[in-house]
Amino acid sequence: MGILPAVSFDRLEARRPGQTRCLTSAERDSCCLFANFVIVRQFLEFVIRQLVDFPDEVVLSEAPSGKATVFRLAMRQTDVGRIIGRNGQTIQAIRTLLASAASRHGERATLEIVE
Repeated sequence: MGILPAVSFDRLEARRPGQTRCLTSAERDSCCLFANFVIVRQFLEFVIRQLVDFPDEVVLSEAPSGKATVFRLAMRQTDVGRIIGRNGQTIQAIRTLLASAASRHGERATLEIVE
């Protein structure tokens, strides 16, 4: 069984059956950062899948780039136009939502469309 994070007072603890220990600050920070980007990624996937005709063919990958994370989006060629939108308004709105969601968790994120 894996480690299940649990909040106890002001400390994040890792619990295994029959064992409890406090996480180091580095472990706690990496756990929280990972959890934050899972939330941001799920949000981004939800928004994009609602806009395209073939949501099962959307592939979203992420790559850390310095202080920011770059999300790369691959999909059917016919869906690219729906994501970009007229004069790029839709992709700009998605990028604004992504930046806002990431900043709520103290991070920076950008979105690229891969063809």
